[in-house]
Amino acid sequence: MASKASSITLTDFHTPQMRAFHLTWVAFFICFFAWFACAPLMPVIKGEFGLSVAQIANINIAAVAITILVRLIVGPMCDRYGPRKTYTALLGLGAIPVLGVAFAQSYESFLLFRLGIGAVGASFVITQYHTSVMFSSRVVGTANAAAAGWGNAGGGAAQAAMPLLLGALVMAGVSETLGWRVALIVPGVAMLVMACVYWRYTQDCPSGNFSELRAAGIPFEGGGKGGMASFKAACRNHRAWLLFVTYGACFGIEIFIHNIAAIYYVEHYGLSLGAAGMAAGSFGLLALFARALGGWLSDRSAARAGGDLNSRVTVLFVLMVGEGLGLLWFANADGVAFALIAMLIFGLFTHMACGATYALVPFVAPGALGGVAGIVGAGGNVGAVLAGFLMKGTGDVRQTLMILGGLVVVASLCALGARFSSTAAAADSAAARA
Repeated sequence: MASKASSITLTDFHTPQMRAFHLTWVAFFICFFAWFACAPLMPVIKGEFGLSVAQIANINIAAVAITILVRLIVGPMCDRYGPRKTYTALLGLGAIPVLGVAFAQSYESFLLFRLGIGAVGASFVITQYHTSVMFSSRVVGTANAAAAGWGNAGGGAAQAAMPLLLGALVMAGVSETLGWRVALIVPGVAMLVMACVYWRYTQDCPSGNFSELRAAGIPFEGGGKGGMASFKAACRNHRAWLLFVTYGACFGIEIFIHNIAAIYYVEHYGLSLGAAGMAAGSFGLLALFARALGGWLSDRSAARAGGDLNSRVTVLFVLMVGEGLGLLWFANADGVAFALIAMLIFGLFTHMACGATYALVPFVAPGALGGVAGIVGAGGNVGAVLAGFLMKGTGDVRQTLMILGGLVVVASLCALGARFSSTAAAADSAAARA
């Protein structure tokens, strides 16, 4: 029976482990590009629909709200049906609202499609699940963080590319009103193409597809209990809920910044739409290496500590404290140059903390991996939704950022609360040496 990969060879496209690694981060990149494609165009969309601050806040909340539910669902679905079928279905069905938003004619219809687009954010859970069943504990933190980080960069790429695509269409003679709609069709089509590629070239785990292995009576790693049983088992584990909070405080902040950064730079610092998109995009593009760095640090720390899981917990705690302090600096930055520097520094810690969180996920409840991945992933969106409501309540972005910075520092204590018992740590140490 094929085993999990104990190393990552980026130039290898022949083994099922590395094919899954590459295709899952590409699928994730496309999904995140589609998820955040509207955000950098909001200054234009705001003018067309005459949106108020409250309506923009509602759109930002809608963009992440449904993802909470879908992430909770797709985790156990991966256990039951396998990541290949689950990802293909999400890509195909998720393309519908992505294409639909381009045809919105009112605030209400735009809000509805934006709500539907939020479902594609659940792609993250499937990506983390697929790499977790393909790679051993020796490198799973790095594999999870690298795949998630490169995929997450789709959000930053959308921030930078969508205004450029709109500008190119306008230069070609397309009106701005029609141009943003045409631009938003691109990610929808890309999702449909990727659905076909994922179905054709991936498999669920090193040994094959879950359905075929179950039918043949062949035992395999991954798959767990499946469905509701996986979710219930994950719910009973307190570490899943503590990481739910920590992920809300890092990935939730990341999503919030993606949704408000471009318009924040336009309204508070007077940047043009293109310049604001580039500034906002730089935050997301940190994910190209920062998430992987967080996972790598977690793996290296555990290796130096003889496989001790609590060393991974310590790494997460330190990164979250750095994130909170950096966010406070960003909120108080005087001038666009200092704001950009502060955003990049706190963004570095934010992405690394996301990577360090999911470097812990495979060890929380291995028999209910899908359930844990879904719960923790949903925490990120809960954090983003709460941040959206906070901004709606304060009516001021800077004040919201100040409050969020303090809350992140407090949430870092949950990382310490997720410490493992000496028995669990010893078990993982033995597995790492095997």
